[in-house]
Amino acid sequence: MSDLIAKSAIDRRLAEIITPAIEGLGFELVRVRLMGGRTRILQIMADRPEGGIGVDECGDISTAVSAVLDVEDPIEENYVLEVSSPGIDRPLTRLKDFEMWKGWEARIETSELIDGRRRFKGALAGVEGDEVLITIEEAGEEVTIGLKFDWLSDAKLILTDELISEMLRQKKVAEPEDGQFDEIEEIDGIEDSDEDEGDAPASQTKH
Repeated sequence: MSDLIAKSAIDRRLAEIITPAIEGLGFELVRVRLMGGRTRILQIMADRPEGGIGVDECGDISTAVSAVLDVEDPIEENYVLEVSSPGIDRPLTRLKDFEMWKGWEARIETSELIDGRRRFKGALAGVEGDEVLITIEEAGEEVTIGLKFDWLSDAKLILTDELISEMLRQKKVAEPEDGQFDEIEEIDGIEDSDEDEGDAPASQTKH
């Protein structure tokens, strides 16, 4: 499993436990993170294979995952389970994501220095074998380079007006009607995570 989906040992263990439940509902695991703090937060991002997931579907996943976690009990401390969509400026965690979002701007970071740098920003140019292609500006000229997928430590789309318009056009993200927003349960003592993924439908459950 890619480190972009699950980085730490506990994240990978959690991914093994929850993936069958998520896939059984017809969705795919995009990312799982167990965050620290006074109360731990288990963040799960999921999506449909073709893209697009709503808050009610996040609730269905939360119910299914909660049942599995209650049986396996991999987390000793109390925690809050948060299930959400990847959001508009979504993390890119699977090789197919880089092909699916070909042509859109992204930021990519590598675990090791590549030609003296770790950070790359540019338009995704698809994939070739096990390499992610990205077109960057080099000495005033555009050049397309290949980065091995295994080298990546972080990758996400860049939030732009064009991306928002395209997501709305494809009806993958629906604008809320006036006065209507996704309702998220407030838990005392929980601070907002630093990893804000924008307008992502979410469901929270306290454990």
